[in-house]
Amino acid sequence: MASLEEDFPRGGTTKKTTESKVPVERNKVDNLFKVIKFVYLKSSWITFLISSNNPSVGMLFLGCVKEVTDFEVTVSLPCGLLGFLSIRNVCDSYTKLKLHVCTLTLQDFCSLSQIFWPGMLLRCVVSKLDITKGGSLSIQLSVNPKLVNKHLTSSSLKPGMVLSGCVESVEDHGTLIDIGVSGTKAFLPEDATMNKQNKELKVGQYLTSRVEEVKNDGRVVKLSSDPSTVARACADAKHGWNLTNLLPGLTVKATIKKVMKAFFHFILDAFYSDPPLNKIYSFGVRACVLYIELTTRLVGLSLRSYLLQPGSDIDLAPPGSHRIGEVVKDCKVSKMHHLSGALLELPDKTSAFRNHLKESKDPANDNKMSTMSDLTCRILDFSPMDQIYFASLRKSVIDQQFYKYQDIHTGQVVEGTVSVLLGHGMVVHLSEHVKGLVPRTHLSDIILKNPEKKYMEGMRVKCRVPKDAMESENTEPVLNRNRFSIPIPSVYCYGQQKCYINQALGSPFVGIFSYLVYLQVLKTKVLQCEPEKEKLLLSFKAVAEGETEEPTKAQLDCEVGKRLEAKVVKKTVNGLEIVVLPDEFRAVLPTVHLSDHTSNCVLLWESLKEGDTISNLVLRWSLEEGAVAKDFSEVTVGMQLIGWIKSIMSYGVFVEFPYGLVGLAPKSALSDKFITDTTTAFKLGQTVIAKVTNLDEEKRRFLVTLKVSEVITPDWDAQSRLLNGLKERRAVKEMLAVRDNNELWQQLAALFVGQRLKLTVDSSSENGAQFKSDDLPGATILASKHHVTGVSLSPGQKVSAVILSVDILSACVHVSVLHKLLGKKKSLNEGSECSAVVQFVDQDFAVVSLKDAAELTLIQTCNHLNEVILSESERLKVGMTLTVQVVEPSCEELEGLPLVLWKGRAPRRQRTTSENQADSAGHRFGKVLQGKVTSVKPTCIQVALEDGSTGSVHVSQVVEPTEIRQGSFPTSTVKVGSVVKARVIGGREATNNRFLPFSHPKFKYTVPELTLIPRYHSQHIILIILVRPHRFVLSLTGIHKLEKGSITLGMVTSVLPQVGLLVKLPFGASGTVSVTDLSDSYRPKPLETFHKDQFIRCCLLDVEKGKWHLSLRPSRLNPQKTKSPKDPEVLSVDQLQHGQIVRGYVKSVCEQGVFIRLSRSITGRAQLQQSSQYFVHNHSILSDHLPVNTLLTTKILRLDQLVDLSLLPADTGKPDVLPESLGLPLRLVGDEKKRNSKKTKKRLLSESKQVTNFVTFSDSLCYSLCPSDKTSPSLQVAPSPAAPARLQLAAGFSWDEGLSSLRPASQPKDGDSSDGEEQDGNNKPQKKSRHELEQEKKSAEKALLQREAELMDPNLRPQDEASFERLLLASPNSSLLWLQYMAHHLQATQIEQARAVAERALKTISFREEQEKLNVWVALLNLENMYGTEESLKKVFERAVQFCEPMPVYQQLADIYAQSNKIQEAEGLYKTMVKRFRQNKAVWLSYGTFLLQQGQNDAASALLQRALKSLPPKESVDIITKFAQLEFRFGDAEKGRVMFDKVLTTYPKRTDLWSVFIDLMVKYASQKEVRALFDRVIHLSVSVKKIKFFFKRYLEYEKKHGTPQSIQAVKDKAMEFVEAKGKDASN
Repeated sequence: MASLEEDFPRGGTTKKTTESKVPVERNKVDNLFKVIKFVYLKSSWITFLISSNNPSVGMLFLGCVKEVTDFEVTVSLPCGLLGFLSIRNVCDSYTKLKLHVCTLTLQDFCSLSQIFWPGMLLRCVVSKLDITKGGSLSIQLSVNPKLVNKHLTSSSLKPGMVLSGCVESVEDHGTLIDIGVSGTKAFLPEDATMNKQNKELKVGQYLTSRVEEVKNDGRVVKLSSDPSTVARACADAKHGWNLTNLLPGLTVKATIKKVMKAFFHFILDAFYSDPPLNKIYSFGVRACVLYIELTTRLVGLSLRSYLLQPGSDIDLAPPGSHRIGEVVKDCKVSKMHHLSGALLELPDKTSAFRNHLKESKDPANDNKMSTMSDLTCRILDFSPMDQIYFASLRKSVIDQQFYKYQDIHTGQVVEGTVSVLLGHGMVVHLSEHVKGLVPRTHLSDIILKNPEKKYMEGMRVKCRVPKDAMESENTEPVLNRNRFSIPIPSVYCYGQQKCYINQALGSPFVGIFSYLVYLQVLKTKVLQCEPEKEKLLLSFKAVAEGETEEPTKAQLDCEVGKRLEAKVVKKTVNGLEIVVLPDEFRAVLPTVHLSDHTSNCVLLWESLKEGDTISNLVLRWSLEEGAVAKDFSEVTVGMQLIGWIKSIMSYGVFVEFPYGLVGLAPKSALSDKFITDTTTAFKLGQTVIAKVTNLDEEKRRFLVTLKVSEVITPDWDAQSRLLNGLKERRAVKEMLAVRDNNELWQQLAALFVGQRLKLTVDSSSENGAQFKSDDLPGATILASKHHVTGVSLSPGQKVSAVILSVDILSACVHVSVLHKLLGKKKSLNEGSECSAVVQFVDQDFAVVSLKDAAELTLIQTCNHLNEVILSESERLKVGMTLTVQVVEPSCEELEGLPLVLWKGRAPRRQRTTSENQADSAGHRFGKVLQGKVTSVKPTCIQVALEDGSTGSVHVSQVVEPTEIRQGSFPTSTVKVGSVVKARVIGGREATNNRFLPFSHPKFKYTVPELTLIPRYHSQHIILIILVRPHRFVLSLTGIHKLEKGSITLGMVTSVLPQVGLLVKLPFGASGTVSVTDLSDSYRPKPLETFHKDQFIRCCLLDVEKGKWHLSLRPSRLNPQKTKSPKDPEVLSVDQLQHGQIVRGYVKSVCEQGVFIRLSRSITGRAQLQQSSQYFVHNHSILSDHLPVNTLLTTKILRLDQLVDLSLLPADTGKPDVLPESLGLPLRLVGDEKKRNSKKTKKRLLSESKQVTNFVTFSDSLCYSLCPSDKTSPSLQVAPSPAAPARLQLAAGFSWDEGLSSLRPASQPKDGDSSDGEEQDGNNKPQKKSRHELEQEKKSAEKALLQREAELMDPNLRPQDEASFERLLLASPNSSLLWLQYMAHHLQATQIEQARAVAERALKTISFREEQEKLNVWVALLNLENMYGTEESLKKVFERAVQFCEPMPVYQQLADIYAQSNKIQEAEGLYKTMVKRFRQNKAVWLSYGTFLLQQGQNDAASALLQRALKSLPPKESVDIITKFAQLEFRFGDAEKGRVMFDKVLTTYPKRTDLWSVFIDLMVKYASQKEVRALFDRVIHLSVSVKKIKFFFKRYLEYEKKHGTPQSIQAVKDKAMEFVEAKGKDASN
């Protein structure tokens, strides 16, 4: 770099500086005569000076608008930077207009897209720098003229200057422009406006304009926005530009000073007065200012032609701009810079800048990059400001499948990562640059209430794209293979065509488009297809009417269990991709499905290669054996299916079956053993046998059991699995032997178990021996410690050995040199049992020696598919002795070895009585019998069999289901005494009559279940499985459908006082019974004898809106045997007569009167004057004494639209409905009413006079008489000139007292009232008695003593500092005095003095007084929280923790935060507390109280679980009950009740908890729940003393809240308890 002497030719010599020296920072530069560095960014090369140093706040840039959205503008900055202009950072006038947008029209307010457009050049300033979540820099920009032009003043404005501004307001003859200069108004005339985007300027619009005229010392400026005028403008010396106020976008004249490798060094020649410079550097250019960095005194310039025309926009779409995301090959490096990057030359000679040279984890190597001739890169972006592409050489970027949204096509299935779950859907990241939204309706085929349970952040999911990504840069992947998006009225399918819905074809749906939701999934039928118009015509109506036809798809003609031939196409990590021959259907064969033996699955996967043909595709033999259900409707309880483990959860395992059926095996149904961890019991893909135990047809799911004791397996199951597993291993050997011409594999494949070899000892140790063989070079031959015991071995020794196991993949052979295994073999007999010793154990197979001799064979380590091994003690170990049964002495499939079966250790369920009688009289499953019918019932038939036993035939097993007709009795076709032929299909236990439909074939029943259907009598049928059982709806009432007038049974579902009874009827119907239809004779409490789930006989009256009206009247149920009813049924008003006496039930009481239900359809009304003989001023009195369904006798007064009734005793002859004890006045009638009316008038007149006098008297109290200069302690009434003298009151006055109780305190001064004279005589002072004088003397002495005590009381708060200091000398350790002293200063706003007092207290109080010091620390924390800063509060807290017990300090600060509503700080502190003091129960309770007070119930529940894990087990009960109490107080009372129930169920004898529970229930629960709790408590098995305590509490509760009946009921229960205890004692 040149020296400073070269820069300053006008004299003075200074020391030279080096290039690496950092320039001196200057806050302000007055002019450009000092050294200024200008950097020209060369057109063919970019040096990222800004990006390497990071832009600073306040830095000015020239930017280009790249993209405009609703709330933000993306701006391209020099050097490849991107900035973001928020809608809040435009200008003050636009922000003010935005705040009032609700009251404006659309013409007054314009969006960002109307005032900014892509390609527009802007002068902007960096307002804020943020760091994104990914760690990158986010530059927030502002174009507010007050920030951009903040260094300009009114005096610095000169004509010819080019300034930027925003439209402030639009006037009649022009526009006011906000240029950001204080005290200056800029005006743009209408004729000087040439806006190419908008003919009319809008408020907030950005403009670049030229100053034409400056008036009044810069207070008024005239502007011009003509692009040609602005383009010709150039910065001049007379404008007064300096480094401080220099603006980007200005065109300047510059002289090239020096040409460097990375950039040109410029100095503006126009501002220099020394002429020799022009002679030395005569090459002058016009340049545009790009950015100004004042701190480093750096100015960036550009000579690009498109920037030297400020009036024109930049082209955002140069040739080939669509290449963003393209992968380009054969690129070359033209220039390299180790700090910034490299310049690439693309094959088409286009330049691209490469800023990603290497992977982020790889070390930098510039030489390697520069020497590479052919490179592959991906074009990342295009910079409009720099007019250059940005590329990357990172392989991770190049290999990305989706770089831009246009890479995704409609209907494409993609895989992504779940980013975040929102209320309206789920965000999925397909790559680093592309993300999509899965709407909530598309998360599954059904709406998920809790999608967070199924999808978690970071989970990989497969999605389908329903909408063309070209329409917007926001894909919407859909997690469903059969969904498509539906905007109304057109339907977007997965293809590019649009589908239109015919409104008429949707007629079943009234106003269908109003019910459709965006992205809702619908099923339609294609009516018409027009490919040339890309149009489809769809119909909803056809789908609703069932007219759809399933599209014919090419399907694989196969069934589950059928053997196929397939070809391996590709091997994956989890399985094989195959094509089924000969149709070449693609399929996936998972590794876990290759075999039922998990060890064989890996061997088979390793042995198969791409191109291999599998002849027997059904590798799982088990799928060939078991029953298969093709649909959920075929699944029945008791059915036994074969499946495999799909997933393992903490609460159980999900078992998958063929045809996509999935069942859940709960944790309790996994094994007969106790399982704590489900992951240790089963493995994914393991084959299991499951038995269906429960069906949920509504939700289409079912439960299964995997218990060995409940699953039936035939005897040949274990044998078949053993042979198939060994057959698979033999096939693996054969495939490996012929592969790759591996001689060693061929030799190992020829070996078998039991073969004897000649070996040489290679080495011997305590853990075993290693051998070598000339016939097996390269193989590892091992003998374990057990198999060399008692044999002396030395290296080089020749020995004989027998093979135990051969592992071809690892080339390892396990042998034994024991003499007993090398001896002679002993003969075996078929069916005999013998002992076996385990010699070698593999994962699925074990080698055993029979009869402790040389006879070896193989057995399975598990005898059952469902067997669970939980501990090592249950596994087979070498040396263990077993008992086996010989099935075949020499089995060909075992290469001549014996075939034996091992009984194993599988648990067996306890056999029932019927099973234990297998050898006694009974009948096997499937046996055909003959018997005589002894009894025929509606649901079953009893048959006496030939052996004397009795069988049962269910109604569904009498005739063929197709022959049964509705309303018929199937059992009626069989007559008593007839001889029938039946087959045994099940049985019942004799003890509990439990039905046992499935069992072992050898099982015998004592009570067999039979079938009479002829097609089941064939002798060829061995097992009957009803895949689609026929279901019958049976009726035992004699009717098969509901008809009017018929009598049927029903079950009460609810008892409602206002309605009556809600009854559930047969065949899914329901009905109601009115209280008037319960009986022929009304009872006082009609619903008292009915309860829920009670069965009743009822008569069907009529049906209305699908609900039946029922009657329980005996006259309806049995009209022949019933006498005339006392209260006949009233069906219509015509049956009623005037004056008739009828009875009814009270329906309601209101202001209009008492409404009485006479029948279910007729209601009468008794007005209030007709309801009682007493005068009732409020109907609530009647409602209190006439509850709903009160039985009343009434008289009909009038029959009209309403039936008017009377309840008066004179009409009904019954007592009045209101008791006399209420003391109500009688209602006047006849002559008494007339006489009383005259008296009432006189009384009203007299009362009006009294009221007038009272008002006059009371008005006098509203005036206060006080002398002008004096105040009186008593209330004085001022005399008025027009009114008599007023009273003077010295005491208080009560408005509740009558006028007669008023007594004036003193006599008025003057007045001529006679009342005043009387009062004057009565109020003369009286002489006090001796007793009164003594009392006054005592009271005075008492007051004096009290005053002295107050002066001596140390707790009395002083009023000045001297008093405090005097008291503190006497009690220096009293924290109360110190706190009062602090409060004294705080009341005077003396904050620092209060802090000083606190610090004095902490030094003065003795270190032994820990509590006193803690009180001062808490006060100081409070003070800092209210008047200090966060830093001061933190310092005080840290000191308090250091000098006091930490936990109380933490707790006090948390309470302070909570009380001052600092929720976040309190929650953060509590989180720290539960980590630091996790063993302290009080901390968890305090945190739980805080969460519940804030309404965070779920967080409190999670906190309880954490507390239970952290605290000792002995504290569990206490912490749960404490949290339950908190739930009652601050959270959900029902949740607290459940928590108490669970604890007390486990610890029923904790009477202290019962007492707390009762207190909480009394306070927060209903009376019904409290009584239920008391009834539960008094039946506890605890001591009599404690039960007596609970009875007392029960009785106290009833006395306070109950009725005499409930009190008596408690006493009766107590007597029953005492009597029961007496009987127990006597016994």
